[in-house]
Order: sequence, then C-alpha cells, then structure tokens
Amino acid sequence: MLALKIRDMMFAALFTALVAVLGYMPSIPLPFGVPITLQTFGVMLAGAVLGARLGGLSLLVFILLAAVGAPVLNGGAGGLTKLLGPTGGYILSWPLAAYIIGYLAEKNWDKLNVWKLFIFNIIGGILVVYAIGIPYLVAVTEYKLVPALIGNLAFIPGDLIKAFVSAWIAIKLKKTYPIINK
Repeated sequence: MLALKIRDMMFAALFTALVAVLGYMPSIPLPFGVPITLQTFGVMLAGAVLGARLGGLSLLVFILLAAVGAPVLNGGAGGLTKLLGPTGGYILSWPLAAYIIGYLAEKNWDKLNVWKLFIFNIIGGILVVYAIGIPYLVAVTEYKLVPALIGNLAFIPGDLIKAFVSAWIAIKLKKTYPIINK
C-alpha cells in the first residue's frame, strides 16, 4: 500500500497546485487546437523535484481534479469533456511523464547535474508526452498523423526551454533543500 507522510502529501499537493496555477498563465493558441502553456513546465519540475512516486502522484491528483471539473486546466477549464478532447492525451500523459523524469533523477541522484536532468526532462516531459498526446489527438480529431507530427514541431523550442529551466531550478533545489530522499 502507498503510505504517505504528511510531508509527502504536502509536497504532492503543492505541485498539483503549481501545475494548476501555471494553467492560468497566458497561453499561446495554435491553429490545430493545442495551446502552448506552462503546465508542462510544472510536470517536468514535479518529476525532477519530487521524484517518481510523488511527482507521478501529484499529477495523478491533478488529473482527478480536472476530471471532476475543477478549473485546473489551461484557462480555468476542467471536466471530462476537456480530458476527452484534442488535448486530452497530452494531459493524461502527465503523471507518467513526471514519474519517468523522477525515476531517472532518482537512479542518477549522486551524479545528477543540469544537463542530465535536461535530458531526463526531454525523455519524460517531451517524448513521453508527445508519444501519448499526438496519437490521441489523431484518434479524436480528423487530423492525419504526419500533419499532427509536423504541427507539434511548433512546441519543440518552448518545450526545450521549459526542460532546461526546470532542470536548472531542480538542481538548485537539490543543493539547497533536496526533497527526494536517497
């Protein structure tokens, strides 16, 4: 059974709230219905700072809140309709993305640096999110796979910036106040 200490619950809740708050930051709408938001930055940060278990849990709680209609998604949206819409696959991938980032960070804890964590953020926060989000987008819309892949290229520069900034912040936190216990 998943036993959580009060400290663990507090940090998981904090990152759930952080990702929700990042959804209220102005987004950049794109023509194919998937906006550029800062929420994936929060996903990367949750995994990198909290580790696999708590990072994944924080985003799972986020998904549950969104599913019941809490206004935690981009622009204050929420509800199953949003999760089942074109952006749903990206959002539903977030617990797994945070878990993978956290897992890789934990396994490399003693040798962790900004560049390694940047790569881990790319693996979990970009590749995993796209690997789930793009096929989901294609399945629930009339988009074809190749145009959807090409359309997602618009996100790469911003996602790389988010991956680096998240890695930098997480490494600073690791040095001053590490949350992951090794």
